[in-house]
Amino acid sequence: MIKNYVVEGMTSDACRTSVEDEINEIPGTQGVEVDLESGRVAVTGEEISDVLVARAVENAGFQLREQA
Repeated sequence: MIKNYVVEGMTSDACRTSVEDEINEIPGTQGVEVDLESGRVAVTGEEISDVLVARAVENAGFQLREQA
């Protein structure tokens, strides 16, 4: 399953890495793709929790704006 989100504030490769690293810590996550230009984050995995993704994004220092 792939879930798509929009994250505010990412502007660099360091931002991308921070978000990817935090989301990859969520149990069941199989992959994360971040598009800096659009702010879209695609998370692949089984039974991905929106609450855990939001928390991971906040831990990386950003704000989850919406599920796309």
